[in-house]
Amino acid sequence: VDQLPFTEKDKLAYLTQTTLSIQEATQIIDRLKERFPHIECPPKEDICYATTNRQEAVTNLGQDSDVVIVLGSQNSSNSRRLMEIGLEQGKPSYLVDSADELKPEWFEDCETVLITAGASAPEVVVQECIDFLVQKYGAEVTEKTIREENVTFALPPELRTGKMEKTSLSSSE
Repeated sequence: VDQLPFTEKDKLAYLTQTTLSIQEATQIIDRLKERFPHIECPPKEDICYATTNRQEAVTNLGQDSDVVIVLGSQNSSNSRRLMEIGLEQGKPSYLVDSADELKPEWFEDCETVLITAGASAPEVVVQECIDFLVQKYGAEVTEKTIREENVTFALPPELRTGKMEKTSLSSSE
């Protein structure tokens, strides 16, 4: 923020990456507002609710876990952030794409494993990881809900009225 070439008189607005961690975003936003008091804010929270909820879950549940497993892509910023939160709590934390990447040594002397997933990780991958731990170690599964996600999204107007325009494809021969 301190390196930005703008002045206090410039008309500015900010948006955040939807998968940025709340802590990182807050620090940056606070500094932007401090340096540019008239900066425009987004009309609503633009950090993904699923990302926020999962970060909160790892923060709360990671404390009671021996190992944190995050299912998601290595290039997913929200998946990487979930792993970082586990590491910040002093827990061995691993980011994997699938159950095939789980290593037996991660679970030695381990009683509680926290399994979470990045926002775009398929549910089937989570289930495969759980199945692996149940079959290999006889794990007992406890599902914990930190926050209910009762979010609904409005349909576009053309779908709400049932008058969606039909489009046809034509090919020139």
